[in-house]
Amino acid sequence: MTRVAAVDCGTNSIRLLIADAESDGRTPRLADVVREMRVVRLGQGVDATGELAQEALDRTFAAAREYAGLIKSHGATRVRFVATSATRDARNRQDFVDGIRGLLGVEPEVITGDAEAALSFAGASSVLPSRGGDPILVVDLGGGSTEFVLGNADGVIAARSVDVGCVRMTERHLRSDPPTAEQIAAAEADVDAALDEAARTVPLDRSAAVVGVAGSVTTITAHALRLPEYSAEAIHGTELSLDAVRRACTELLAMSHAERAALPYMHPGRVDVIGAGALVWRRVMERLAEATDGRVTTAVTSEHDILDGIALSIS
Repeated sequence: MTRVAAVDCGTNSIRLLIADAESDGRTPRLADVVREMRVVRLGQGVDATGELAQEALDRTFAAAREYAGLIKSHGATRVRFVATSATRDARNRQDFVDGIRGLLGVEPEVITGDAEAALSFAGASSVLPSRGGDPILVVDLGGGSTEFVLGNADGVIAARSVDVGCVRMTERHLRSDPPTAEQIAAAEADVDAALDEAARTVPLDRSAAVVGVAGSVTTITAHALRLPEYSAEAIHGTELSLDAVRRACTELLAMSHAERAALPYMHPGRVDVIGAGALVWRRVMERLAEATDGRVTTAVTSEHDILDGIALSIS
């Protein structure tokens, strides 16, 4: 048994998983020791300025300092730190890299969109029932980017990362409270263009099933289920119809900031960006239904994603 620590630093949040990895000779299995998430909004303003803001770096470094203490106290012997969309896009990412190295003593990896997609697929597929050779599409809807990765029991078939995410779309388009029809239309045009781009690499029409991961999708699922509080156990593995997804997304997109903040399952760090996340997820599901001629009309939500993939990669 090996104790590993994985850190996923995205555009909106930074997350830690400390887990014990056991192997039966085939695929490692993870037993959670610690799971933590802090919303630090590292990607604040990156879409407009091309740089990581100092206050965003400070918030991220504070969380990383806390995680360093947890990693040490729990005795993890292997550590991997992965940074994704916001850091990829930033001219001053070396400031981030130097700061994280100093705090954690490991080299943070600023990975490509394709690598991000593969890790997301590995994490999601590790805990979902196998569908044999039928291709499954994993959609990782993040803060700065969304990854589309098609794969089956043999591994990844095709993957593409595109620059639409809940933080990026909020900052770029959805500035009103609630957003206007014109702002929604502009954001949807961006999402459609990104889906066209993804489809040039990933054969979306081959998808036999769809799995959605990351905070926007899990929060939308919590809303669809009308949970009295956020519950990963209740959310994980939930399969929603296209109609249920569309309804939940449309409701969240139309709400004011105050109405979203009052929802019992809403993390405070997602209140201002969940509308954009809902817009992206609604359009993704509609386009997938079209691409598969109506064969895909449901989506499964997974609480396990790139963070688990990172941990499995060092197990």
